[in-house]
Amino acid sequence: MEGITFKDQCAIRLLGLSISLLFPISYHLTLAIDAAVSAALNIFTVVTGLVPKFRVDGGSLRENLALQNVQARMRMVLSYLLAQLMLWARGRSGGLLVLGSANVDESLRGYLTKYDCSSADVNPIGGISKADLKRFLAHARSEYGLTSLDSILTAPPTAELEPLQEGRLVQTDEEDMGLTYAELGDLGRLRKQAACGPYTTFCRLIHSWRGAHTPAEIAHKVYFSTFRFNGIISHCKILNEFNLYQGQTFLPLLRH
Repeated sequence: MEGITFKDQCAIRLLGLSISLLFPISYHLTLAIDAAVSAALNIFTVVTGLVPKFRVDGGSLRENLALQNVQARMRMVLSYLLAQLMLWARGRSGGLLVLGSANVDESLRGYLTKYDCSSADVNPIGGISKADLKRFLAHARSEYGLTSLDSILTAPPTAELEPLQEGRLVQTDEEDMGLTYAELGDLGRLRKQAACGPYTTFCRLIHSWRGAHTPAEIAHKVYFSTFRFNGIISHCKILNEFNLYQGQTFLPLLRH
């Protein structure tokens, strides 16, 4: 993956090792998908004679998104391959399920790649908000002594699909979405629990977000960043996603 730091790689490996020690039945492996992604991009270059670039290298928005999406989709292709054949490789019968990793806030915003996280067999966290997930991780850290979760809890959320600059992240989820996860939670609750439309949502947020944003910024976030994009993007992306647990009442598919 283009945007994963060395610190994050170490944290992932340490967490896998910690879980293996707690639950010996678990099995973890780490692999790089760079070769598969490069092969797909080479085919594109052979067909078109063009080499797409990331934004940080001077590429356009379309190039930047395409280069991120091919990584995300290749990850899912390889996930299904491993799910079907990993037990065979270990001399065991049966198959495995592929788990998704998009939370309810990202689904509400449509911030996921079609045929990546939205196409898993089941999504254990698809109905859970980012705030609740962080509370769950904090509980696991305390309950099981998983100190490897410390760096994960404090790390800025990122898709890790854009190249690093001098070893540092250039992309974060909240910057891409134009909303913080806390703001997405507020918008989801107002839309579903309070049955608010765009105008009523704006009127309520004028008070609760006072001091953090101007009225014009709030209007932009309500219309362009949630209602407009939710109707156009998120619904069609997650129709084939099965959430294992419904932890919120403002799930994107619970509208009627």
